[in-house]
Amino acid sequence: MSDRTYDLDRKHVFHSWSAQAQLDPLVITKAAGSYVWDGQGNRLLDFSSQLVYTNLGHQHPRIVKAIQEQAATLCTVAPSYANAARSEAARLIASHTPGDLDRIFFTNGGADANEHAIRMARLHTGRPKVLSTYRSYHGGTQLAVNVTGDPRRWPNDNGSTGTVHFFGPFLYRSAFSATTEEEECERALAHLEQVIVLEGATTIAAVVLESIPGTAGIMIPPPGYLRGVRELCDRHGIMLIADEVMAGFGRAGRWFAIEYGDVVPDLLTFAKGVNSGYVPLGGVALSDAIYQTFAERPYPGGLTYSGHPLACAAAVATIETMEDEDVVGQAAALGTDVLGPGLRELAERHEWIGEVRGVGAFWALELVRDRQSREQLAPYGGSSPEMAAIVAACNRRGLLPMANFNRIHVVPPLTISAAEAREGLEILDQALTEACTA
Repeated sequence: MSDRTYDLDRKHVFHSWSAQAQLDPLVITKAAGSYVWDGQGNRLLDFSSQLVYTNLGHQHPRIVKAIQEQAATLCTVAPSYANAARSEAARLIASHTPGDLDRIFFTNGGADANEHAIRMARLHTGRPKVLSTYRSYHGGTQLAVNVTGDPRRWPNDNGSTGTVHFFGPFLYRSAFSATTEEEECERALAHLEQVIVLEGATTIAAVVLESIPGTAGIMIPPPGYLRGVRELCDRHGIMLIADEVMAGFGRAGRWFAIEYGDVVPDLLTFAKGVNSGYVPLGGVALSDAIYQTFAERPYPGGLTYSGHPLACAAAVATIETMEDEDVVGQAAALGTDVLGPGLRELAERHEWIGEVRGVGAFWALELVRDRQSREQLAPYGGSSPEMAAIVAACNRRGLLPMANFNRIHVVPPLTISAAEAREGLEILDQALTEACTA
């Protein structure tokens, strides 16, 4: 069966972000908890949570049961009709969003959530521009990929009208010659303020920020940065959009990573962990001010599958499980007690590890050829034989890692046990040793 699956994939499936003829995709036949099985029957510990979304692991019985029960009652219904699954999912999400973000617009995923959040901000303010950082990812649709600040934007950079990029804080590779977190915060905010002035504050609808940048490197903002951005936005009538697609729903050890900054955005986007990715779902949480803009004026946007009952039933089961089992607290403890200490121990043994960054179940290893020069183990936007060797060594030992450019991201399910997490770290240790000495 796995041979047939592979052959049909290669014959008929067109993959994302890939040169098609160069692909050799791994066949996954089943999954459970923190593990997946490949076509040869090998079990792999999933340290990637797929694309950082299986927050409650694979085949969680409460989520599977909720989808089955919903399918038996109401598989689908148009978004113009109220339905119990969507209403309850909206209530539960709003019970955890910060401030007055109590209205939920449902989308199919994170990219269209960001598209709609930007559209709402533009219509609310009457302004055209949106600011976002380099080293960011906001989705693969036309507007979202142009707001994105990583190399996936480059070949798509033909619809960038109104999108402006600036440097966010990243002390390890500071764009501001900073030597401390305080300097990095102060200089990054001064830079953003200058961009706002030079672009014309009255032309800017929104600043879009990943509360903690995910795919770009899990770079924790220095203390005070998010509050400083909030103050700049307030001063100039600019909407603050917090992209929580990857960092939200417990991944960073809080319900939403924006909580670390102690600020309330005007719009908050989500997807992935809202229902552990079991059925595609995303959305936008709106402040009351933005909701009022469309209270009597139609909002010109929508999706055929907005608030799909199966997806929303999965969200209800996910959030209720997280509440009942304190999954957010588990994720926070996983970071402080297991992943953080374990990864720092790896850094003491491996010269290739230039920096360890993260919180909760959201970590990255910055891999370098030389700690003094900080030369990356793979070029920005690319890979290298060394990175390929690390991934291959992990796979052979039963670990499914997440690699991006010169980084290994450690992003397991929030429900992974401490023993499983330590098992994964041990395999990663062995893989780094093998690749470094090859």
